[in-house]
Formats: sequence, structure tokens, C-alpha cells
Amino acid sequence: MKSYKEKIALVTGALEGIGYEIAKLFAKDGINLILVARNKERLQKIKEEFEKQYAIVVYDVDMDLSISGKAAELFALCTKENLRVDYLVNNAGYGDFKKLSEGTPKTYENMLNLNVIALTDLTTRFVKNMTNNGYGKILNVGSLAAFQSTPLMAVYAASKSYVMHFTEALHAELRETGVTATVLNPGVTKTGFVDRANMDPSAFAQGVQLDAAKVAKAGYKGMMAGKLNVVPGLLNSMLAFGTSITPSRRLLLAISAYVMREKNN
Repeated sequence: MKSYKEKIALVTGALEGIGYEIAKLFAKDGINLILVARNKERLQKIKEEFEKQYAIVVYDVDMDLSISGKAAELFALCTKENLRVDYLVNNAGYGDFKKLSEGTPKTYENMLNLNVIALTDLTTRFVKNMTNNGYGKILNVGSLAAFQSTPLMAVYAASKSYVMHFTEALHAELRETGVTATVLNPGVTKTGFVDRANMDPSAFAQGVQLDAAKVAKAGYKGMMAGKLNVVPGLLNSMLAFGTSITPSRRLLLAISAYVMREKNN
């Protein structure tokens, strides 16, 4: 095991799925953790689990980052407690599977606050410290949906397209600083995402779903290696590549609409 003594990783959306599995990988490497999520009781259980099993220090922060100003509050808390964040994982996010005409502005405002605004806020604040220290790694969790417009998940896909382009641009800006930025773009994964997004009727969600632990491992390895963009799974990699060589945006949209269509079991 590599030596990461006294280093700290901050992981948002750490209760389950990809966020939990990434946090566990940090813990296995002996990296202390700041875990951020909305459920205090479940956070406490994870804190106890990791501290007992991996002999690390875990700080649990019960916070809803979709609320305006909470990202700044989280950064201020870390500063006050003198917690130097060496690794930042922006994993918290969610989607909503329905036509835009059936959605609500409040839902999309909340989603964009979490998926885009909080992620940008935390990255902007922590990257300054990282560049000053000459070391740091950022992993922003996007989605395969980032590569194309996605009917029935229009706002979510657009938010993840932002995450991908934002992170890739940051990656270029950080060259020769000792800091890296990586975006993880998984396909549908076995987490609570599908249930929260009410995505069960989607033909895409009814297909093969990735294992959260495997996705987390791919993202973790990619982040540690300073990679630009990680797309787990051969089929997903082919789909992502296919979007770049499809000559017609209209054709790409038609394919996306077909894949995302509601499908009766």
C-alpha cells in the first residue's frame, strides 16, 4: 500500500453507490476522509465502519449542497478546522426522467444547484489551496449522458455536459502545477440514481448496469494517474467515441431519443 499519511480526501454524496465506493478506496489507502451527505445517521455509521476497519480519521458533515451557499459553508468549515483537502471528489448529483413539459422549475433549479453550482464552487475554492500547496487531485463525476443531448433527461444531461467540459478545461489549466482534474463519465450504474430519477421505464436503464465498485475503482485509478476523462466499460467507451464521429447532430439526437425511450416490460 502506498503511503498517504496525513492526507485528506473530501467526498460528496458519500452514502452509497459510487461515492461510497470511492470513499472506501481512499480509506483502504490510509487517506483520512471528509464525507458529505444529507443523512447524519447513515454518515455516522460509515464513519464508525471506516475508522474501525481502516484506522483512519473520518469527519462526517451532514449538509445539503443543493442549497445555495452550502458549498461556501463547507469550505469555510474545512478552513476553520484546518483540514487541508488533498483530494476532492464531487460525486453528489441526481437526475429526473421525464419530459421537460412535465417537470418543475424548482426541481431543475435544485438539480442545477447541486450538479453544477456546488461542484463549481467547491472546485474553485479548493483548487486555489491545492495549487498553492503544489499538490492535489480533483475527480468530478459526470455521466455518459454528457456526450450527447438526452431527451427525457434534458437538464441532467446538459448539467453533466457542463461538468465534463468544465473539468477538461481545468485539466489543461492545471498543467505543471502538481494538481490534476479528472472527469468520470459512467453509464447507468447500480446505485440509487435510477430510483431517484424515476428512470425505471427507460430502455437504457433496463439494460446492463455497471457495478458501482468497478466504476469507483476506474475513477479512482484515473484520478490518481491524473487522467483527463474516464469512461468505464468497453461498450460505454465505444458509445462515447461514437458521438464524436457521428456526422449528423440530428442523427445523434434520434439515436439518443430511441435509447432513452420509455419501454414497457
